[in-house]
Amino acid sequence: MSAEKTGLAGAGEVRDAVRPADPPVVGWLLGRAPWPLWGVAAALMGAVIFHVQRHSPTVGMDNDFVVKAARALLAGDAPYADKRFLYLPSAVLAAVPEALLSAGKLRLLVPVAGVGLVLLGWLASLRIFRVPVRSRLAALGVVALAFFEPFRNVVNIGNWTLASVVALPLMLLLALRSRWVAAGAVLGLALAVKPMLAPLLLLLVLARRWRALAVAVAVPVAASVLAALVMPRPGMFFTRTLPFLLHGQDSFARPFDASPGMILTRLGVPETAAYGVAAVAAVAGTGCAWLRWRRGDPGAQRLVETAAMLMLAAFLVSRPSFDHYLLVVLPPLVASVVLPGSVARTVWFWIALVPQVSGLPWPHLEGLHRRAFKDTVMLCTVAAAVAWTCVRPRVLGAVTIMSVGPESADRTPVRDVF
Repeated sequence: MSAEKTGLAGAGEVRDAVRPADPPVVGWLLGRAPWPLWGVAAALMGAVIFHVQRHSPTVGMDNDFVVKAARALLAGDAPYADKRFLYLPSAVLAAVPEALLSAGKLRLLVPVAGVGLVLLGWLASLRIFRVPVRSRLAALGVVALAFFEPFRNVVNIGNWTLASVVALPLMLLLALRSRWVAAGAVLGLALAVKPMLAPLLLLLVLARRWRALAVAVAVPVAASVLAALVMPRPGMFFTRTLPFLLHGQDSFARPFDASPGMILTRLGVPETAAYGVAAVAAVAGTGCAWLRWRRGDPGAQRLVETAAMLMLAAFLVSRPSFDHYLLVVLPPLVASVVLPGSVARTVWFWIALVPQVSGLPWPHLEGLHRRAFKDTVMLCTVAAAVAWTCVRPRVLGAVTIMSVGPESADRTPVRDVF
């Protein structure tokens, strides 16, 4: 089998990824990682799993809400009687296999599955840019995850955001290979599990892939209708769950909500003004995604940056918005570092991630109810960096035209005039 199909590090693949103008570090990152580096990466992932499974008092906390809904279904009760079950009816059926497991098995399954799904998302992100999965970049990415607080958090609580971490890069990889209907099916399955990737429906609209859009919508609708037919009182989703979501949940979730609107209200800004600012930021972000798509350059960078900007715009206005949401867009953005002009080659992108280094205390922000402040700094800074990357060529082009001026377009020297 070819390296293209297997994803292994081949010499031809590395040559394709490296460009003559690239700095030497890019070639080094794309080179094959030595086995001790992979050994360190594996040991760190094992240490994360061991710590969560043996010592965390909140392991599987978010996953438990879905499992509880599935157990209610098996017992003949209404899954939506629990106001903290917030997903579509199709998610209940997806959680039935877990509902059959004991608490001890779930305590091990949650961190193992969490680590595995994030790693799959990372490897799929690398393949978008034809980066070999045995490269130094692949291994260093795994090492870095062990020290990234949102990763450790989502592995601990088992939030079903993990499905979106895999689905987004897989969808983009299929779209890059012109398999748009399959990409729509992946998006639809992700929406059926957790409707987090709904903003990517706009990507299909921008690309004018109507069949893919129809599939992406039909899959969660059909799955939810089938699930609703076998569960008691499915209408509680509209009468109980949706109002709860639209009000930004309750005091249990609000201290961890990193959405700019919530943070501004905690700083004393009136609620209307705070969420108005967040809405304006989201609209601006969507506009940046539209401009990025209209630039029209072919290739992976256009897909990744447009999709990331759409998701980040949604996170800015979402109520709530948690730190682990950014794991959905960060892997493909980091993988794009091999391309010139990518957001991962800007200093602000990496500055945004520094406060999330695990074990690095920040004064007055380490309390359980205060860490949302540094989470919103990460969200807003990453969103701003991606937005600038989306519009930078247009802005710089306009500045250049204004500075040169139409009258000085022809600068051919004129001789012997006098």
